[in-house]
Amino acid sequence: MAATMKDIARRTGLGLATISSYFNGGNVREKNRIKIEEAIEELHYEVNEVARGLKTNATRTIGVVIPELNNTFCAEIITGMEDVLRSHGYATIVCDCRTDKKLEREAVEFLIRRRVDGIINMPVDEEGNHLKRFQKMGKPIVLIDRKIQGIDCDSVLVDNKKAAEDAVRYFIGRGHRNIGIIGGPEEVFTAQERMAGYYKALESAGIPVRESLIWHGDYTIQGGVRGLEELVQNNPEMTAVFVTNYEMTMGAMIGVNELGIRIPEQLSMIGFDNLQFARACNPKLTIVAQPTDGIAREVAKVMLNHLENAGETSGELFSEKLETEIIAGKSVRVLA
Repeated sequence: MAATMKDIARRTGLGLATISSYFNGGNVREKNRIKIEEAIEELHYEVNEVARGLKTNATRTIGVVIPELNNTFCAEIITGMEDVLRSHGYATIVCDCRTDKKLEREAVEFLIRRRVDGIINMPVDEEGNHLKRFQKMGKPIVLIDRKIQGIDCDSVLVDNKKAAEDAVRYFIGRGHRNIGIIGGPEEVFTAQERMAGYYKALESAGIPVRESLIWHGDYTIQGGVRGLEELVQNNPEMTAVFVTNYEMTMGAMIGVNELGIRIPEQLSMIGFDNLQFARACNPKLTIVAQPTDGIAREVAKVMLNHLENAGETSGELFSEKLETEIIAGKSVRVLA
């Protein structure tokens, strides 16, 4: 016969309330924790998560829906969030929707069937149709990196407009005027924000915006390769290029190598994210660095606040914008 919590109570001499608190991630004295864990091992006790979820209407699982699991930015945030959530007794179910709205909707439906306690989403569907059913259930949703106009929920964002503006101003401050940009998909919130920052920096400096210097990519390595090749071919006078995500930055560097372009003598470049990749480039690449650790911690904190302090929250929507920083390398030339 399978062991029960009462068996653990008899073995340890502790009350059921203390043992229940241990299993639900509550605070338990260290000596009591050791007693409980020793009893669990001796009795071969296994938690029936399904039965517990039906009884408490809580599964202690969080659903995470992201556009691309092989995206470095997504992967780093997931790792950081999981560490925090796990330390509070929550497991995560991660769904990769391949930047497909239909797959994103199916992922949320799957998570609803799994009765997750909350959903963390870096949305592809900018209208939020995939989340409306889950929101009606009264469960918390936290958005990462992108806002949705059609749905009210918490969000943790990066100031993408200022990130791009800072990068372009970095070029301008070093004498560049013919500055290209490899942007993201036009319908994606982050891409729109970064493009707006590019426009603002040029306009503030009195530099006309030229459409030939703008390439709308797809946040993939191949998109970066093609964007770099097209910009170089169509703009022989271009002296600098800003690449607006990591995968396209890697692709742009591949394009530079394949075309035999010397950085920064022939072309200056600022990329996005992944300091280790920037250090591996020769010369070291100047990048815009996003605070992935800070995003991960903040998203997890907001979700936990909903789940563990439901009766104490004000009901107001939480939205935070975190700052990026430029980490200087040797890929930007100073023009006379």
